[in-house]
Amino acid sequence: MTKKRPGTIYGRRLREARESYGFSQENLGIATGLDESGAGGRVSRYETGAHQPKLGMQQLFAEALALPLAYFYIEDDEAARLIANSARSDKPVQLRIEIENRRKRK
Repeated sequence: MTKKRPGTIYGRRLREARESYGFSQENLGIATGLDESGAGGRVSRYETGAHQPKLGMQQLFAEALALPLAYFYIEDDEAARLIANSARSDKPVQLRIEIENRRKRK
Protein backbone atom coordinates (compact mmCIF):
# COMPACT_ATOMS: atom_id res chain seq x y z
CA MET A 1 0.00 0.00 0.00
CA THR A 2 1.37 3.42 -0.93
CA LYS A 3 0.98 6.39 1.33
CA LYS A 4 -1.06 9.25 0.01
CA ARG A 5 1.00 12.43 0.03
CA PRO A 6 -0.10 15.21 2.35
CA GLY A 7 -2.09 17.80 0.43
CA THR A 8 -1.46 20.73 2.80
CA ILE A 9 1.46 22.08 4.80
CA TYR A 10 -0.55 21.29 7.94
CA GLY A 11 -1.05 17.68 6.85
CA ARG A 12 2.62 17.28 5.99
CA ARG A 13 3.78 18.66 9.34
CA LEU A 14 1.23 16.54 11.21
CA ARG A 15 2.53 13.39 9.52
CA GLU A 16 6.17 14.34 10.10
CA ALA A 17 5.55 15.01 13.80
CA ARG A 18 3.44 11.88 14.26
CA GLU A 19 6.04 9.66 12.61
CA SER A 20 8.93 11.29 14.48
CA TYR A 21 7.39 10.04 17.74
CA GLY A 22 6.38 6.65 16.36
CA PHE A 23 2.63 7.19 16.63
CA SER A 24 0.30 5.28 14.36
CA GLN A 25 -2.50 7.42 12.96
CA GLU A 26 -4.93 5.54 15.16
CA ASN A 27 -2.96 6.02 18.38
CA LEU A 28 -2.44 9.73 17.72
CA GLY A 29 -6.17 10.10 17.23
CA ILE A 30 -6.83 8.25 20.47
CA ALA A 31 -4.29 10.50 22.25
CA THR A 32 -6.39 13.51 21.27
CA GLY A 33 -9.63 11.92 22.45
CA LEU A 34 -11.02 10.69 19.13
CA ASP A 35 -13.14 7.54 19.22
CA GLU A 36 -10.98 4.45 18.64
CA SER A 37 -13.18 3.15 15.83
CA GLY A 38 -12.55 6.14 13.56
CA ALA A 39 -9.38 7.70 14.96
CA GLY A 40 -6.97 6.44 12.31
CA GLY A 41 -9.21 7.42 9.43
CA ARG A 42 -9.71 10.94 10.74
CA VAL A 43 -6.00 11.51 11.24
CA SER A 44 -5.38 10.15 7.74
CA ARG A 45 -7.87 12.62 6.25
CA TYR A 46 -6.20 15.48 8.13
CA GLU A 47 -2.77 14.42 6.88
CA THR A 48 -3.84 14.11 3.26
CA GLY A 49 -5.71 17.40 3.33
CA ALA A 50 -9.09 15.81 2.62
CA HIS A 51 -10.31 17.59 5.78
CA GLN A 52 -8.88 20.43 7.84
CA PRO A 53 -9.19 20.01 11.61
CA LYS A 54 -10.79 22.84 13.55
CA LEU A 55 -8.56 24.94 15.77
CA GLY A 56 -9.46 23.01 18.93
CA MET A 57 -8.42 19.70 17.33
CA GLN A 58 -5.23 21.30 16.00
CA GLN A 59 -4.41 22.38 19.54
CA LEU A 60 -4.99 18.83 20.81
CA PHE A 61 -2.61 17.44 18.18
CA ALA A 62 -0.02 20.07 19.08
CA GLU A 63 -0.36 19.23 22.76
CA ALA A 64 -0.13 15.46 22.20
CA LEU A 65 2.98 15.96 20.07
CA ALA A 66 4.48 18.60 22.41
CA LEU A 67 4.88 21.11 19.58
CA PRO A 68 3.78 24.71 19.24
CA LEU A 69 0.83 25.19 16.90
CA ALA A 70 2.99 27.43 14.69
CA TYR A 71 5.15 24.40 13.77
CA PHE A 72 2.28 22.95 11.76
CA TYR A 73 2.11 25.99 9.47
CA ILE A 74 5.76 26.81 8.85
CA GLU A 75 6.51 26.29 5.19
CA ASP A 76 10.29 26.42 5.51
CA ASP A 77 11.54 22.89 6.25
CA GLU A 78 14.68 24.06 8.05
CA ALA A 79 12.69 26.39 10.33
CA ALA A 80 10.23 23.56 11.05
CA ARG A 81 13.10 21.22 11.90
CA LEU A 82 14.60 23.78 14.28
CA ILE A 83 11.27 24.27 16.05
CA ALA A 84 10.69 20.51 16.30
CA ASN A 85 14.19 19.94 17.67
CA SER A 86 13.90 22.73 20.24
CA ALA A 87 10.52 21.42 21.42
CA ARG A 88 11.60 17.74 21.49
CA SER A 89 10.14 16.02 24.55
CA ASP A 90 9.69 12.56 26.02
CA LYS A 91 6.03 13.29 26.79
CA PRO A 92 4.69 12.17 23.38
CA VAL A 93 6.69 8.94 23.57
CA GLN A 94 5.39 8.23 27.07
CA LEU A 95 1.84 8.98 25.89
CA ARG A 96 2.23 6.65 22.90
CA ILE A 97 3.55 3.82 25.08
CA GLU A 98 0.72 4.35 27.57
CA ILE A 99 -1.89 4.11 24.79
CA GLU A 100 -0.24 1.02 23.28
CA ASN A 101 -0.13 -0.73 26.66
CA ARG A 102 -3.76 0.16 27.41
CA ARG A 103 -4.85 -1.23 24.06
CA LYS A 104 -2.87 -4.48 24.59
CA ARG A 105 -4.65 -5.08 27.91
CA LYS A 106 -8.08 -4.89 26.27
